[in-house]
Amino acid sequence: MSETQLHVRARKGEVAAAALLVGDPGRARRCAGMLDRAACYNEHRGLLGFTGRWRGTPVSVQTTGMGGPSAAIVTEELANLGVTTVIRAGTCGAVAAHVGVLDLAVATASVPMCGTTRQYLEGDPFAPVADFAVTRALVDAAAEGERAAHMGLFISEDAFYHQADDWERWRRRGVIAVEMEAAAIFTVALHRGLRAGCICLAVDRVGAHETWANDADIAAGEDAMLRIALDAAVAPG
Repeated sequence: MSETQLHVRARKGEVAAAALLVGDPGRARRCAGMLDRAACYNEHRGLLGFTGRWRGTPVSVQTTGMGGPSAAIVTEELANLGVTTVIRAGTCGAVAAHVGVLDLAVATASVPMCGTTRQYLEGDPFAPVADFAVTRALVDAAAEGERAAHMGLFISEDAFYHQADDWERWRRRGVIAVEMEAAAIFTVALHRGLRAGCICLAVDRVGAHETWANDADIAAGEDAMLRIALDAAVAPG
């Protein structure tokens, strides 16, 4: 293994033990602006990465891009760099009736309907679950912040513009939200011995892209979500 990674061009010590994973490099920049003494350690392939301090504790924010393949690559390379906790802070579509647009949702696990997870599993049945302590920290941080968060089962898919025709059957199975990266991140984290969690902002309802929230409301919701994720990342235990 080279001193730096192939995609996340950082060296050990430049990335904190806890890292937020965000799909959007713009969101990574915004998160870095919340940190004290943030410094950029990676720009390669647009996978922006920053390390700073939150409430006095080192924490990193790392861009993954969209989808399971890129998220899995980044998670693997962060593990190589000594990261022990990863928290996805992204966006999702609301599936459950009680989850509204601009609500927050915390994943307890994610149904692996994505090709990356399938390749890792090689046909074996498997349940990609979040780490309990990280999940609890996210829920606790949300309860103390600007807005509480729903907690439950996600589903991770690959095709943004080609999704399930029958969402009701997934509602009956307890799925509350759909996104693209959680299952792959949880699978890699379990394989590599990392603690992983996921919190997402619902930006629309499934099957109705016309419900997509406006950019200003999404940015405000993401800022609240990032603060919750940062609090969870530095929580004791």
